[in-house]
Amino acid sequence: MEFEARNSTEAALYHYKAGLGLFTEKMPELAQQFNAFTEECFKEGVLSQKEKQLIALGISLYSQDEYCIIYHIKGCLDQGCSEQEIFETVGVTAAFGGGATMSQAVTLVQECVQELNQLKQ
Repeated sequence: MEFEARNSTEAALYHYKAGLGLFTEKMPELAQQFNAFTEECFKEGVLSQKEKQLIALGISLYSQDEYCIIYHIKGCLDQGCSEQEIFETVGVTAAFGGGATMSQAVTLVQECVQELNQLKQ
């Protein structure tokens, strides 16, 4: 059965997960260690999972990593972030990343928030 995405954000998330699955088949030990490391990094601690997702989104924006931007916008929404919290994170990141961050904010970030919110309905 072939996967049919309802929008570009869903397609990107699927593409990332499919690629990760294939990589895991080829490099199972590396993938397992990486997954364990990132799970530890994102677990609830002094910083909440919500705060950690916002930090990861800022880093993703700054580094211009579109797959991570999409992944962490989903993580932010899954952790209950509002659009305002996401856009304030964009603003802080833009203070360091300038126009490159803003170009992602006015395109990819807004599209992802809209599309992911529609998937919840």
